[in-house]
Amino acid sequence: MLSILIGILIILVVGAICFWAIDKFVNDGRLANLLKLLVALVCLGAILQRILLLAGINWL
Repeated sequence: MLSILIGILIILVVGAICFWAIDKFVNDGRLANLLKLLVALVCLGAILQRILLLAGINWL
């Protein structure tokens, strides 16, 4: 249980770092929005995988 929560926290921190890097280094607004959406979807998918593992459903 604790390792799953730590994994979710790590995913959130990495996602926040990616958002910061996109804001800092991407000049085109539309590209930045698409990249942020991609990062958000990947983070949500990873968190969902951890939650399903906690519920006892092994996806992969």
